[in-house]
Amino acid sequence: MRDHTRAEQAVGFLLGLIDEETAGRIRARTGLPGPEHPAAVRRRLDRAWAWANVLPSSVVLWVLEEDDPDLNAVVWRFVGTDAALRRAVARGVPFGPGRTEPLPVHPTLRGEEPEVPESYVRHGLVGALREVTSLQQARAAGSMVLTRTDWAAVAEAHGERPLPGYARWALSVRPDCPPALRERFGSHRKFTHRVRLAGVLDGPAEYATAHGPAVHALQVLSMGHVLFPTRIKEAEQALRPLVQDQLGDREDAWAVLAQLVETFHGNATELVLTASAIA
Repeated sequence: MRDHTRAEQAVGFLLGLIDEETAGRIRARTGLPGPEHPAAVRRRLDRAWAWANVLPSSVVLWVLEEDDPDLNAVVWRFVGTDAALRRAVARGVPFGPGRTEPLPVHPTLRGEEPEVPESYVRHGLVGALREVTSLQQARAAGSMVLTRTDWAAVAEAHGERPLPGYARWALSVRPDCPPALRERFGSHRKFTHRVRLAGVLDGPAEYATAHGPAVHALQVLSMGHVLFPTRIKEAEQALRPLVQDQLGDREDAWAVLAQLVETFHGNATELVLTASAIA
């Protein structure tokens, strides 16, 4: 049982959006490999550093929302510079909607919480955020905003008196920052651009259709049923009509797509449309 290349993983995800009979016929006539075995997908998780540099922060959040200690141990590799998410994972903070009870912490992560910032000890949560005079201080103070209760306290404090700009920036680029609060923090074009650069996305539909290069996004999505099964349907629903309309049962179009995907710089929507047009 061989591992598929990332191009085959990407095309395989798109083939999963059409009916199985047609997909099987396309695979047979174009030489594309069969569906990837779940065990191979799990092995890819064990070698996750190979695609760590292309994982937006919002995708990390979707994995955390599964509230699965084993998946949290995988995610740990991607949050090495994010003290807030590392602290949350190490404390067993739940991210899934509606969950309030702490999670079991994976054995490999026990005792791995970053040091609690001195400003928090001296001034408390809101006080530490109000005292910041640099982005570094803001990130440290913001690393103590962990639970829904913490975010509610931040929102209330900001409503009473706006938080310093550094604090707002440090919190707004967190993927777990409530969208309504992020909007209150700032709406200037430069502000929203920085949020995008930090990897904060509106949701799986945007990631599937508008995030490039396509091969990176589709490769991650091909692991979605293991990494973020609750959210993968949003990505599939966003791409399915386009794939069925533009590629469908057209063997030539699928063959072109398979040739393009590895080096194509655009997003998945542009990839599908380009392959269809060429064919």
